[in-house]
Amino acid sequence: MSTMKIKVGDTVKVIAGKDKDKEGKVTAIDHKNGKVTVEGVNKITKHEKPSATNQEGGIIQKEAPFDASNAMYVHKGKATRVGFKMDGDKKVRFAKSTGDVIDK
Repeated sequence: MSTMKIKVGDTVKVIAGKDKDKEGKVTAIDHKNGKVTVEGVNKITKHEKPSATNQEGGIIQKEAPFDASNAMYVHKGKATRVGFKMDGDKKVRFAKSTGDVIDK
């Protein structure tokens, strides 16, 4: 897969699927499979047996990863595409809608 244009900590907007138009912060990225996990988006219900970490067990809600192509970077309150350019000798991400550099 090509370079991932979204990083952990970015605010993204979901552009497809059951949670379309929801926004949240990226908590995890799976580069190998091209998936992202976003806070409060794509919640699933899991049945867990009691274990050392979860003494009670039971039904829990957690975020599941979804395809990175369904997430769009949010810059100044609007969803925008992300590109790369050289800033001197450093490669940086920039918002295509405004041309502003995202990474400092």
